[in-house]
Amino acid sequence: MASKKIHKGDLEMNNTARFLQSQISKIPFPTPENHTFQFIDLFAGVGGFRLAMQSVGGRCVYSSEWNKDAQQTYYTNFGELPFGDITKDETKDSIPQGFDVLCAGFPCQAFSIAGHRKGFSDTRGTLFFDIEQIIEKHRPKAVFLENVKNLVSHDKGKTFKVILEILYEKLGYTVFYQVLNSMTHANIPQNRERIFIVAFDPKQVPNYENFVFPESIPLTHSIQDFLGKGKQEDKYYYTKAHKYYQELEKAMTNKNNVYQWRRVYVRENKSNVCPTLTANMGTGGHNVPLIIDDFGFRKLTPKECFAFQGYPMERYVLPDIANGKLYMQAGNSVTVPLIERISNQILKVL
Repeated sequence: MASKKIHKGDLEMNNTARFLQSQISKIPFPTPENHTFQFIDLFAGVGGFRLAMQSVGGRCVYSSEWNKDAQQTYYTNFGELPFGDITKDETKDSIPQGFDVLCAGFPCQAFSIAGHRKGFSDTRGTLFFDIEQIIEKHRPKAVFLENVKNLVSHDKGKTFKVILEILYEKLGYTVFYQVLNSMTHANIPQNRERIFIVAFDPKQVPNYENFVFPESIPLTHSIQDFLGKGKQEDKYYYTKAHKYYQELEKAMTNKNNVYQWRRVYVRENKSNVCPTLTANMGTGGHNVPLIIDDFGFRKLTPKECFAFQGYPMERYVLPDIANGKLYMQAGNSVTVPLIERISNQILKVL
């Protein structure tokens, strides 16, 4: 049998391939080799949409996120650095052709200026305009958007009217929307209401009328299922020297509840779920989530906040960045199991 001569260049290439493979194996959530559809991840944050879509068979072919700290968390878990500012043409130009679903948990910018000056058909100056441009150019089969519940009533309903008008009348998509709560639709004990918008191109998805949002499911998890076991780091606990310690001691009596610091007083969430996690938690001010454990009164840790968003914390990795930034990332994120349930409903009609 003839032997094959190995050249130095081949050896170097093989070593490079092995190194890259070893790096991929360290990524908690690499791009799946087998997939049934492709999606893009806009305003990607730390990858909540991506986790959900990959879990139901999706392959992410593009992501965009402007915040550098969120980019770092995204890269740590997916091995890909998202593109930057989606409002820039060069960022949009990097989006590949032929993906099936556009995902975006986009920030809600005021539409009122555009609306008052140009009428409801003009969204220039808002981030939704960038989504509109991408949909118009690429014509994905489906669009999956998430936003705060108040989007519906923002500016006396004018903001939401703009979105529906653009998707339906200008772009020709059929639109479904519903406000869902993480504690009633994801088996996650967090009182988090968000509006979800799903739109289909009827020319590519003829059975779009079969789409329905997921039904409510029983809440079988308690907050204890999402809290760290044992004593946490000292920095999360309030000492007796803290000026509000006596107020905490008086108000916080139930280990099965999550409390909130509301500027000058403590509010108990008596529904036995975590109150809505916000981007400003852990940075002072109000809405700081607090609990009492066997070791004292403390803040939720960043890892616990991610757990209350449904992130699989046995695998998901938080990078070594400031806690305030991690709290913000958790508060800005989506509840992953709820996104996954809606994604499954989308797939049924694709």
